Amino acid sequence: MAEEILRITGGQKLRGEITVQGAKNSALPIMAASMLCSGETVLHNVPRLTDVYAASRILNHLGLRCKMEQTTAVIDPAGISETEIPDADMRAMRSSIMFLGPMLGRLKQCVLTMPGGCELGPRPIDLHLDAMRQMGVQIREAQGKIICTAEHLHGARIPLPIPSVGATENIIMAAVLADGETVLTNAAREPEIADLGAFLNQCGAKISGAGEGTVTVSGTASLHGTEYTVMPDRIAAFTWLCACACAGGTLCLRGAVPRDMESSLSVLRASGCRLGICRDRIYLDGGQPLRSVRYIRTMPHPGFPTDAQALIGAVLCTAHGTSMIEETVFESRYKHVGELLRMGADIRVSGRTAVITGVPALHGADVCAMDLRGGAALACAAAGAEGESILRGLPHLDRGYDGFTETFNSIGGIAKRMAISTPNREKNGPRKQKC
Repeated sequence: MAEEILRITGGQKLRGEITVQGAKNSALPIMAASMLCSGETVLHNVPRLTDVYAASRILNHLGLRCKMEQTTAVIDPAGISETEIPDADMRAMRSSIMFLGPMLGRLKQCVLTMPGGCELGPRPIDLHLDAMRQMGVQIREAQGKIICTAEHLHGARIPLPIPSVGATENIIMAAVLADGETVLTNAAREPEIADLGAFLNQCGAKISGAGEGTVTVSGTASLHGTEYTVMPDRIAAFTWLCACACAGGTLCLRGAVPRDMESSLSVLRASGCRLGICRDRIYLDGGQPLRSVRYIRTMPHPGFPTDAQALIGAVLCTAHGTSMIEETVFESRYKHVGELLRMGADIRVSGRTAVITGVPALHGADVCAMDLRGGAALACAAAGAEGESILRGLPHLDRGYDGFTETFNSIGGIAKRMAISTPNREKNGPRKQKC
């Protein structure tokens, strides 16, 4: 057997410019929404990720033709006919539930199983199913499958108990072709939802308030295809800023949307980083000593994003003083902490709270990514650590970063991705555990 690892040599100051990749969390729902259109959709700035390829496979399985060329996806929905997503494809990515709304909107039927992806704790799909019921969908379970059908999909007034991003997106996508008006309150306000709304409106939908707390959708008879450019990825942008903060140096991000990152950027400033903003560019000077941030609490947008929690934690590992992070969105988002401890970090976790006491420096270690953002945080920490680190679990990184190694090396980092042999049994020893 073979395993790919990333060998990172720390202590190299990062300098240079990066163009921010397209947003994973925008590209995926927009790709799903393309099945609602009657004509071809061309999407630009689509990141080359395993999750994107998984979405492409699902679209092709459903009868659409989805072709990826570099960062452009061409989607022709003319042949859509299949109403069931295979279990293997559902398990391939956590956000596969996003196909529920557009399949019901276009085909009035959807058969699926529970989605997979990073194990971040409970992320039940009850919110999605309850909303669909309010729009006239009948739902039953049989042989491990969730079977959803709608003879007549109609608008409804839907108050969400929590501002779920996925549920907000599914409701919008189901509502655009439904009869009547749908009013969604306590909707998630993430910028990626505004991007989905802008795409659908460009296709002929009638949506107001996407990206705000109340979204109103007036159903229409049909949508047409369009050409659209996916927004930049604010979490990928924040990742590279954190890598520079860990390693020191200066960095310029091109093609960013600073207003979407205000809560994240304010925490970086509080940690001692100097930031400059000019239109779509963010400049970071990481040459100053890092200092602790007293309290960070993850919250739905516009609060500090849960996806950035592990990343800022890596920065604060070598900050002077003690920082505290409270994770309020997901229960199991500290899996990376044990790996940071292997690098010499001083972190104590109690429930949903992590207390980070800064140390003078981290050292290289053999560590493993347990989820997407935790893996990126370990790479950031390795960039600033003394010596060499080996990062395993790279399939997690591939889910969210387009050419991570190449981008890292383009700004002065030293990283090499390679395949190594991983025998099932050690000589005279037990079977190795997977990271």
